[in-house]
Amino acid sequence: MDHYLDIRLLPDPEFPAPLLMNALFTKLHRALVSHRTGDVGVSFPEHARSGPGLGTRLRLHGSAAALTRLMAQDWLRGMRDHSACGEPLQVPASAAHRTVRRVQAHSSPERERRRLIARKGFSEEAARAAIPDGHARRLDLPYVTLASHSTGQQFRLFIEHGPLQPTPTPGPFSAYGLSPTATLPWF
Repeated sequence: MDHYLDIRLLPDPEFPAPLLMNALFTKLHRALVSHRTGDVGVSFPEHARSGPGLGTRLRLHGSAAALTRLMAQDWLRGMRDHSACGEPLQVPASAAHRTVRRVQAHSSPERERRRLIARKGFSEEAARAAIPDGHARRLDLPYVTLASHSTGQQFRLFIEHGPLQPTPTPGPFSAYGLSPTATLPWF
């Protein structure tokens, strides 16, 4: 993770920034699925300053070769009028590090009960006792809204930027560019 590349959303009177970020992140996810190397991570440098949203800047992290390979896929097609993309740059030596990971909310007790019944063989009554209606959990984290390619259903991908750490932790990244353990440079 010695290089980064910033993609900034441009102001658009017709489309709000969160909608554009959803579209940009969807395109990135598809590119990362075909990239399949797990060597590119993402962060949102403006997430803390932008309230509940992720801001207007998406930062890609990786080696210069990994970022060049990803960008050669031309996955930004259709977003060029709405974004400005820089070139891969060297990460500053003074950068701290942090994880950027997906957090899943258990917001539907009914869905959780169905899983218990299907996967663990619980009866409906036992599942209801194990997971009461008050078990729902809501997250107060920024998110992007994506559509499942397989089912077409929309879902929220909640993203948490972990605490700053002085040293990097290597590891693979998912097809969303996120990891629960690997860190990214933060500056």
